[in-house]
Amino acid sequence: MKKLLFAAYSLDLGGIEKALVTLVNSLQKKGYEITIALEKKQGIFLEEIDKSIKIIEYMPDENKNIIKRKINNSLKRLKFIIKYKNKFDFSASFATYSIASSFMSRVASKNACLWGHADYLTLFNGQEDKMKKFFKERKYNKFKNIIFVSKEGKESFIKMFPKMKEKTLVCNNLIDWEKIKQMSKEKIEIKKEKLTTFANVGRHEERQKRLSRIIESAKKLKEEGYKFRILLIGDGPDKKRYQEEVEKSNLNETIIFLGKKQNPYPYFKVADCIILRSDYEWYPVVFLESFILNKPLITTKVSDYKEVEGKYGYVAEKNTEDIYKKMKLFLENGFEIKEKFDYKEYNKKILEKLDKIIERK
Repeated sequence: MKKLLFAAYSLDLGGIEKALVTLVNSLQKKGYEITIALEKKQGIFLEEIDKSIKIIEYMPDENKNIIKRKINNSLKRLKFIIKYKNKFDFSASFATYSIASSFMSRVASKNACLWGHADYLTLFNGQEDKMKKFFKERKYNKFKNIIFVSKEGKESFIKMFPKMKEKTLVCNNLIDWEKIKQMSKEKIEIKKEKLTTFANVGRHEERQKRLSRIIESAKKLKEEGYKFRILLIGDGPDKKRYQEEVEKSNLNETIIFLGKKQNPYPYFKVADCIILRSDYEWYPVVFLESFILNKPLITTKVSDYKEVEGKYGYVAEKNTEDIYKKMKLFLENGFEIKEKFDYKEYNKKILEKLDKIIERK
């Protein structure tokens, strides 16, 4: 039985964490022996991990005294090396932002992979030096493979690190379609109405997510006399700002803040259309969730948007004006999904690719 280790920061609510849970549970069913190594053994997804999967904690010392912190962290690293050096057949640093995860993964196996969840050149606003520093701090060149969940992520990485081309792969995230379908049946306080309903699921943070685009579009559409509602599912540092914008624009009855939901899928079912308005995303999980629940999308041109265009919804430029136009188009014409998403075949191909990566010598 092959032993695998996946390193991450925590299992709090988030796209990377959700993808990790689906990944390890799926690989466990295939007969792999799995360990998850976390900086912090916490998060609402802990209870969703298969009980046979071992979870260990490696928490770097955060002492304000620099000397004490360095000594303590040196000892922690040494203990981890002694206990886990090459004890696994495969390991992965799944939370790219975590330097500790990079360390744990490289120690645990000679077959170590670094997972990339974004187009990092876009993430760093085209600042090449910042992107290079980010990956150098994670010792990217010490990994056997670099895996990206989107083609855009891979292409921008190779642009900065051309010598890594042969070691860089694309492998989309798995999707737990059975669980999504089952969870979507949960009863909620919001009911399906004849009124056209848009929904957005995500972090309330302006720099990346640009929720203001939806609010401004809604204001313009309401002024033109359109009747609709928007469900906002999520939380984040800019939530109060958004609530104030909604209040100021007299949109309280149109835009409904529902807060963070561990189970967003019943809200997908209530909605007529899902909106993604970000400036950048890795392969958006919300695409797959919408495909599975048969909901049309309006998305900006984020990673892999071409999979949506024409088949599953409308694609907008990354600005308020075009999002407004696509919302108006949906209000007037709706959108008929052109192709049924084969989620079983989608997962099958990803698992076959993962098996090859894990088995590499």
